[in-house]
Formats: sequence, structure tokens, C-alpha cells
Amino acid sequence: MNRRYIAFDVETPNYANNRMSAIGITVVEHGAVVQEYETLVNPECGFDPFNISLTGITPEMTAHKPPFPALWQEIEPLMSSGLLIAHNAPFDMSVLAKCLRDYGISWRPTVPYACTCQMSRRLLPQLPNHRLNTLCQYLGLELDHHQAGSDSRACGEILLHCLRSGGTVEPFLRTYDLTQIRTLPARRRKG
Repeated sequence: MNRRYIAFDVETPNYANNRMSAIGITVVEHGAVVQEYETLVNPECGFDPFNISLTGITPEMTAHKPPFPALWQEIEPLMSSGLLIAHNAPFDMSVLAKCLRDYGISWRPTVPYACTCQMSRRLLPQLPNHRLNTLCQYLGLELDHHQAGSDSRACGEILLHCLRSGGTVEPFLRTYDLTQIRTLPARRRKG
């Protein structure tokens, strides 16, 4: 519980999932949410009707927001300050990696992360599925689904529930290769 966790969620403008239209970041430390951040992002690309319908984010809403490179200068210290956590983390990690790659931003070659969807599958096997909205309903958490700030807050709260229930992050730690844009194979434990 003493570790610092950076729960984050991204929304995307189109099927390519290589740009962000919003990001939410929730910092969990000492067993509580201690900081929250949310902003729209100018993706500098087109929007698909499906994504607009899903997120409610339109091109007009992001037109005067910072593009990813300007935003990254602001959020990089926060993203570097703890273990990254996301719900269905490979998706969010891939969007982050593609934004870094496409804008030529060098951060780290690899980054550790954990996924609350995987954690909840192990710790709450009785649920019919482990979607964010299903978990929030089961745990009595507020959720404005597909709003990055709300989704990142829910992810942080699910993490806290898992930790308070006796779970640990260690079995779910993975390493994301930001260059290859993929999760590296887990190392097998000896013994």
C-alpha cells in the first residue's frame, strides 16, 4: 500500500488508436487517492463517428487544447512518479506508446505496469465479466464511463479495493516495450 500508483485512462478519436483525445490520471498513494488530473487533448487527426458517440468528445472540443507533445511536458513528471496502472492496460499502454513514437518523444525504452482488469479477474472471479462498468456497479463506485478522469478514478479505486482485499500488484506486474509497442513476455519464476 505504500507504493505510488499512477492509474491512467485515455480516450481516442478514431479506430487507429494512435492518438489521444483525452487523458485522466489518478494518483494513489498510502492507500488513498491523493491527486487527480484530466484534460482533453488535440489529437491533430480526424475523429470517427463511433468514437464521438462513445466518448462524447468532438473535434470542436479539442481544437484549442494542447496536442500531445505540449501535454507530455506537463504530465511526464507525474507519469514517471509511480507504477502505471490501467484497466485493460495493454490498450492504454499502446496508445501512450504510439503517441510517444509518432511525435518522436523519447521517454524510456520499457516501463512497468499492472492491469486492474487482470487483478479483478483473479480477486473477483464470481463476476460475469470484469469490464470497468461492471466492477464499478459491483463495488458501488461512481462512473461516468468513457470520460478519462472518471475512468482513471475508477481504476484507482478498483486497485485500492484489490489491495485492501489482500491482493498484491506483484503477480500482475508486466513490462511494456514502448519501442516495439507490446507487452514483453513474462519471465518464468524458478522453483
